[in-house]
Amino acid sequence: MAARVGDGDGTAASPASASRPQDGPGPGPVSGTAPGSASGSASASGFPSGSAPGSASAGSPLPVTLDAVRDAQKVLSGVSRTTVLEGSRHLSTLIGAPVHLKCENLQRTGSFKVRGAYVRIAGLSARERAAGVVAASAGNHAQGVALAASLLGVRSTVFMPEGAPLPKVAATREYGAEVRLHGQVVDESLRAAQEYARRTGAVFIHPFDHPDVIAGQGTVGLEILEQCPEVRTIVVGIGGGGLAAGIAVAVKALRPDVRIVGVQAAGAAAYPPSLKAGSPVTLEAPVTMADGIKVGRPGDVPFAIVERLVDEVRTVSEDQIAAALLLCLERAKLVVEPAGATPVAALLAAPASFEGPVVAVLSGGNVDPLLMQGVLRHGMAAAGRYLSLRLRLTDRPGALAALLEVLSAADANVLDVSHVRTDPRLGLTEAEVELHLETKGQEHCSAVRAALREAGYLVMP
Repeated sequence: MAARVGDGDGTAASPASASRPQDGPGPGPVSGTAPGSASGSASASGFPSGSAPGSASAGSPLPVTLDAVRDAQKVLSGVSRTTVLEGSRHLSTLIGAPVHLKCENLQRTGSFKVRGAYVRIAGLSARERAAGVVAASAGNHAQGVALAASLLGVRSTVFMPEGAPLPKVAATREYGAEVRLHGQVVDESLRAAQEYARRTGAVFIHPFDHPDVIAGQGTVGLEILEQCPEVRTIVVGIGGGGLAAGIAVAVKALRPDVRIVGVQAAGAAAYPPSLKAGSPVTLEAPVTMADGIKVGRPGDVPFAIVERLVDEVRTVSEDQIAAALLLCLERAKLVVEPAGATPVAALLAAPASFEGPVVAVLSGGNVDPLLMQGVLRHGMAAAGRYLSLRLRLTDRPGALAALLEVLSAADANVLDVSHVRTDPRLGLTEAEVELHLETKGQEHCSAVRAALREAGYLVMP
């Protein structure tokens, strides 16, 4: 039975499966030839053509097991960091139970991606390593593959979109990869990387659709259980599904009572329709600022796991993501990218629907400074910290000064003023003023508007 699909308010479309498969034998992450790793024979999913599993039936074995995750943890010893679990007093008060933040934004390369990439490349045969590896990404996976390959002495080539943020391109090169800029979007880079793999024999390293990658990401789940054995709910962002699937495999095998909630950006939510259909569904044009989870189609391998083991998938809006990112920065003093902030956004959206203790996985912190600037501005506006107004006043000496006096009395800080007198829509004695104000929240915004109305100003819609 499929995972439940929530709409952000704690409700769901269908009940979750009560039965959980027991952990059993499965492919280890460091076998000589990992599934689908043979040069020239792997499909886009990372499996040999025609063998990628789809939606698994309730009785069939999962494509990744607890043993595989434990093997991955051994492989990653001394490579990935055991990231800290930070308590959040603000979120704990909001939820009414302890809330902890799993800080994968502090992982090497700034995200969890290095875990799965290293395990995948470590499982290649000597012949495959000699052929090198290739990947496509706009950021996190690119850096994870570059570092993992460098540590293992394997040549790596990474295709990135031409518009990829310069800091991410520079970091990928510094980690040792040859970066090739191709296409305007990641999908175009992905096709170029797959063509490169076919032409050169390099092994394509998929960001989420391979058992070894999922096993590597599952080590996050093992760490959560070690650091917070009393955990009742784990909240994690979902793009292709590799991280959520890996965590679910590890946690549900050891603690089937723990609830796992996946979170997607509403504009790039491929899992809800896929879960409803019972198989991966492709979104035509996913749109979200959370580029780390901007994936148009769930992976076949993670979908088979998420459908079975993840209890619910919710969606959050862009405004909620921006507010969550701002909260992480202000309250937790943590730089988190939009994708990494989605679990916090879900907590803010429906705090009463989570049983604690809760662990929210901050999956990454690789945010472009320009995007961060825009997101913070948007987040502050959504939180009522910025207020933009247009109003009309009589065009006479002292009129603007009188307006500013009203705003000063209302304790609103003026950031910018634009004064227009020549618009043909204005009357002969009218002027229009556009104001950008710093405010203290939604109640203060309402109070500022009320003060302006009481002073006789016409606030434009």
